[in-house]
Parts: sequence; structure tokens; C-alpha cells
Amino acid sequence: MTRGVFAVLAAAVLFGTTGTAQELGPGGLDPLAVGAIRVVIAGVVLLALAAALGAYKGTRPSATLVLIGAVGVVLYQLGFFTGVRLGGVAIGTVVALGSGPVWAGIVEWRRPSPQWIAATVLAIAGVAVLTGGGTTSLLGIAASLTAGLGYGLYTVTGSKLIAQGQRSYGAMGLMFGAGAVLLAPVLALRWPGGLDSTPGMTVALYLALVPTVVAYLLFGAGLKVLPAATVATLTLAEPVVATTLGVVVLGEALTANTVIGALLVLGGLSLLALRPAGAASSAGGAPPRRSGRRSAATNPSR
Repeated sequence: MTRGVFAVLAAAVLFGTTGTAQELGPGGLDPLAVGAIRVVIAGVVLLALAAALGAYKGTRPSATLVLIGAVGVVLYQLGFFTGVRLGGVAIGTVVALGSGPVWAGIVEWRRPSPQWIAATVLAIAGVAVLTGGGTTSLLGIAASLTAGLGYGLYTVTGSKLIAQGQRSYGAMGLMFGAGAVLLAPVLALRWPGGLDSTPGMTVALYLALVPTVVAYLLFGAGLKVLPAATVATLTLAEPVVATTLGVVVLGEALTANTVIGALLVLGGLSLLALRPAGAASSAGGAPPRRSGRRSAATNPSR
């Protein structure tokens, strides 16, 4: 149990370094090129690793679900990096992660619970406060909301793939692998985008291998031994890390609007994290746990 907690917290910390790592890279880094190369590299690695571990033996994953999940991966990457560049690491990360579970609830539509409604109201209020100070890029907020939509798509899709018998790391490999194919043309069109230098490629490799590949492996290790709701609560460390790094390392302004808006968005995320099993509410793209079915959270073989 303790090892699982540390694994999820470590994953959340790694996820939280993503925006700051991009901003610490060389000037002129194209966020679209960065998001594309991250998925291209990570997708190849995750797909190869899952195949080597036998994730696809005897399985026939739905091509439609894989494609939908890949579109979600694409939207998240392009929206997140654009949102961080335009709106800042703190606000961009909080909006993307805070809106993600709300989007997941919309994508996997069912009769809304009082908790889901309250969480949605809090998240929307938080975004309104974040954009109300006159210093936040509305385009950056829109990009971060698009990232949240992407999160919702590949979270729900990953859950459905697992429900069909796919292992959790196999589902991630399929979606990120297909996402790599979709983003390869974007990378070609935006090349070099600042990536044709040693510092630029160093940032790209870090983003692909550390807060993507390594973080997802740690996250999966936590899911093997911890309930989904506990994992979702632990991953609230991600926006906290991102906001702290944005303020301390990058010198981003910590305004009253930023604090209040972030707290409101995180409040909505907390409510979703405390929902019963079946909620779609974990950061970094972990598939939600479904009531009445064995999932990656309860089946160590996944």
C-alpha cells in the first residue's frame, strides 16, 4: 500500500514538471512541435514496451476506440502545451486538469449526480475567476480547455478498452501509438520548431521519457494496489507541483485571481475524486474504474 502511494505521488510530481520543462527550454520552442514530438517518441516506446510484455496476445482491440483515444491524446498534447505557453504554467495546468474530469463526465454521459453538478459549477466558476483579472490569455484558457476535452476522451476510451479485456498499459500503448501516427504530420509541418538544437531535443526527450513513459509506468504500479478514488486524490499533487514550479522557478505572478480560481477548480476536481467507483477522475489519463467490472485498479495482472 505504501509503495503504491509513493508510486502515484512520484507520477504526479513528474506530470507536474511538464509545463515548466517546456518553458525552461530554449526560446522559440513551438508548443505544437513539442507536443507532437513528445507523443511520437513516447508512443513508440509505450507501444513497443506493451508489445514486449505480451499485452496484445489474444486480444482484438476496437479500432474505433483506439482512434477516438488517439484523437484525445492529440487534443490534450496540442492544447496543453499551447495553453501553458499562452496562459502560463500555473493557470494552464490547473484549467486543463480541472476541466478534464468534467469533460470526461460529458463524454461518458449518464444522469448527472449532485456531486458531478457541484464539481462542474466549481470548475466553471474557477475558470471564470482565472479569466476575470484581465491578465490571462483567453486563447490560452481555450487551449487548456481543449486539453481537458482531450483528457476526457482518452480517459473514457482507455476505460472502455480495458473493459473489453485490454491491459491498462496496453491500452495506453495503443492510444499513444496511434496518436504518434496522427501527430507525425504535425511534427513534419512544424519542424524544426526549435527542436533542431541540443537544448531543444533534450527538452523533447525529457518530456517524452520522464513525465510520459516513466510517469505512466509509476501510475500503473499504483493502480495495481490502490482504489481508484485514492489514486485520483493523490494525483491532485500534479497541479500543486505545476503551480509551485510556475511561481518559484519561472517567476509567474501569484495574483488573488490565480489563487482563488485555482482553489475553485481544484475543489471541483476534489469532489470528482471523491465520487464512488465508476467516476472518471484521475489525472495523467488513467482510465476510470467501472462499477461491477474488474479494472486495472483491482486486477494486478493489468
